[in-house]
Amino acid sequence: MLVRLAVVGAIAVPFAVGAAQPTNDPPAEGTEVTRFADPEIVESSGLAVVDGRFVTINDSGDPGRLFVVDPATGETVGVTRWEPDPVDVEAVAPVVEDGAATSEVWVADIGDNFARRDSVEVLRVPVAVGDVQVDPVAYELVYPDGPRDAESLLTDPATGRLYVVSKGPLGGSFYAAPEVLDADAPNELELLTAAPVMATDAAFLPDGRHLVVRGYVNAHVYSFPALEDLGSFVLPSQPQGEGVGVDPDDPDAVLLTSEGLEQPILRVEIPERLRALMDPADPDAPVDPELDGADGTGRSDDGAEPDPAGGPPVWVPVGIVGLIGGGVLAALAIVLVRGARRR
Repeated sequence: MLVRLAVVGAIAVPFAVGAAQPTNDPPAEGTEVTRFADPEIVESSGLAVVDGRFVTINDSGDPGRLFVVDPATGETVGVTRWEPDPVDVEAVAPVVEDGAATSEVWVADIGDNFARRDSVEVLRVPVAVGDVQVDPVAYELVYPDGPRDAESLLTDPATGRLYVVSKGPLGGSFYAAPEVLDADAPNELELLTAAPVMATDAAFLPDGRHLVVRGYVNAHVYSFPALEDLGSFVLPSQPQGEGVGVDPDDPDAVLLTSEGLEQPILRVEIPERLRALMDPADPDAPVDPELDGADGTGRSDDGAEPDPAGGPPVWVPVGIVGLIGGGVLAALAIVLVRGARRR
C-alpha cells in the first residue's frame, strides 16, 4: 500500500492538477468531523451518511464488508459482511425508495483498472449496528461503449436512479443506470456526457439539482439534470482522497475521506461563488463575472466544454500536454501496482 500511495502522490496528483486550469481560490479548509478509529479501515474509498452514521468500505482487495461508524467517536459500531468477495469495490451510495433514504446502501464493485471486465455490479447491502452476515442482491451493469474503470457511484435523491462516473487521466463520462434494475439480466448503462479527469467519487447534493465529482486534488460542481459543469474548487490535501459524501441536513458542504490509517472525515464548505451559481437570489439578475467565471458562461475558469458524444472534454487539460509521455507510463505504473496487490 505504501508503494501505491507513493506512486499516486507523485503521479496521479500532477494529472489532477493539470486537469483543471487554476482558479484564484486557495485550497478549501476542511473541518475534522471525526476520525476513523478502526485499524481495519485502511483504504476508505467511499462514503455515505445513513441514519445519521457514516458508512464506508475499503478499496480493492478487501473481503465483502462495509463499516458503520459513529460520527461522535469515530468508532466502528457495525460491520455488514457478505460472500463471495467482490472484485474491486470502489464506492457506496444511499439506497432511495419513493424519494426517501432507506437503511441500505449500494456497494459499487465497479473498479476495472485494466478495462477487462465484461460487466461490473452493484450490490444492495443493509446497514446495521453489530456484526451482520447478509446475502445481498447483486445487479449486473454493462457499459454501452466497452469496459471502463470507475470509482464513482451516486444516487438521485428524488428518484433513486443510479449514476456511474468513469475514471481516466484525460477525462471520463457520466452514465445512467436503468430506472428500474433487473437482478436477472444485464442492465445496460446509458452514456450521458463528459466527466472530469481522474474522478475518484461523486455524490448528489441534498437539493437533488446538483452533484459533486471529486478527484485527488479538486472537486467539480454540476447542475442536474443538465450536467453543466459550474466550476471547481481545490480540496484540502489528503494522502489519497477517494471518498465524498453529503449530510442531508447540511446542503452547503461535502464530506471527504481518504485512504490511510486513522484518516479524518473532513467537512468542506462549497465556495460561495459556486453556491451563488447553484441558487442565485435573482435568476434574472445580470451575471457577476467575479462569481460566474471570467467568460460569463456559468463556469469558473476551469470549466470543460463537454463532448456531445460523451467522451473526454474537447480541450486538452493544461499541464497534460507536458505529461502525456511520462503520464501514460505513470498511469500504467499505478495500475500495475494496484493489480499486483489483488488476490
